[in-house]
Amino acid sequence: MKYENIRNQVLEAILQAVDMGLIHGTSGNIAMKDDKDPVVAITPSGISYAHMTADQIAIVDLKTGEWLDGPFKPSSEVPMHLAVMNARPDVTATVHTHGMFATIAAMEKFGELKAVTPPQAEFVPVGIVPFTMPGSNEVAEKVVDALGENGKAVVIKNHGMMCCGKNMKAAMSAAVYLEEMAQTNYYAKLLGVFEPMPEEAVAKMQALIAADQAV
Repeated sequence: MKYENIRNQVLEAILQAVDMGLIHGTSGNIAMKDDKDPVVAITPSGISYAHMTADQIAIVDLKTGEWLDGPFKPSSEVPMHLAVMNARPDVTATVHTHGMFATIAAMEKFGELKAVTPPQAEFVPVGIVPFTMPGSNEVAEKVVDALGENGKAVVIKNHGMMCCGKNMKAAMSAAVYLEEMAQTNYYAKLLGVFEPMPEEAVAKMQALIAADQAV
């Protein structure tokens, strides 16, 4: 099987996302760039993840999105994943889910997501992408713009979230903590007890995390 390593990592991640409730049915998709060849492994379109095997993960060209290998058509969100990877050389893995709380957090009246606990601090600020048709080059461009040079997570109005990382573990961590952040923000605001971390504490946590990751 070609590109077994990245296919296995994508499969493991998608099954983990399903198990954690971040992805339901066939919604959401995950991709990973090969460390040698200009190709990307990405979940296929419209196929149940529960019984998926690694050889069913699609392989596409990093630059053109051309479908190169795999029995099933790659996700319709190929443009978004590739746009992030091509714009950000530091990004190897991308995770897109339709998490309920992340989707709510993208709505205009929700307000900016804030870190409530120390682990969440790594992923702020969280950009907000206005609604654009899924699978389009336009939404791909808007996600890239919202992530900027260093962003790790954005929420997309009426759609979900897009997260990225230097490896699959980092991208999945961003997805997990983004959904947790959206959930804690939601319930704290609902109960009238919303008190995010002080900005100086968030900055200190980010510096500590960056230093630790640089080692």
